[in-house]
Amino acid sequence: MAKKRIAEIQRETKETQISLKINLDGEGNSRIETGIPFLNHMLELFTRHGLFDLEIKAQGDLDVDYHHMVEDIGIVLGQAIKKAVGDKLGINRYGFFLLPMDETLACVILDLGGRSVLVYRAEIQEHFVRDFNIGLIKEFFQAFANNAGANLHIKLEYGQEPHHIAEAIFKGFGRALDISTSIDSRQANKLPSTKGRLD
Repeated sequence: MAKKRIAEIQRETKETQISLKINLDGEGNSRIETGIPFLNHMLELFTRHGLFDLEIKAQGDLDVDYHHMVEDIGIVLGQAIKKAVGDKLGINRYGFFLLPMDETLACVILDLGGRSVLVYRAEIQEHFVRDFNIGLIKEFFQAFANNAGANLHIKLEYGQEPHHIAEAIFKGFGRALDISTSIDSRQANKLPSTKGRLD
């Protein structure tokens, strides 16, 4: 019987209180309450396209700024992914997806090899979708990479509409993460490294 790859993380600071649960082998179901409608939407897309089951309940100082919440959810999601993959035996480790969204094309590539790196080349001129600063997406992914031990590259090939750009990135992220966390039956009990360890 396959081991359940489920992780639960609780994180509480003076700025945010977050409870998160993820099942890597889910069906794309989500229950997400961050207090930020646009972030909820992006995380629902990530969940659906990654075929994870994700629950997030969060509250915090949204009256001050969205920055703390966005970054802290990135931290918690990264910690949960790292915990859920466990010893990493049999995982693909690498994931890649090139995703179109209307006039936008975004590329997401990642390696769950234990080294935390973010290369983010998705700067755009239009910064807001309603009251959400699209620049915070970079902060989310930096926090994720740092805490998941992921080498994450995100590149906007082209695109104009900020909602489409964000959507393409989060959908591509879900798809790439699904590939990297999936088990390859040919190496089910092997570590995907010639070094004998991933950290």
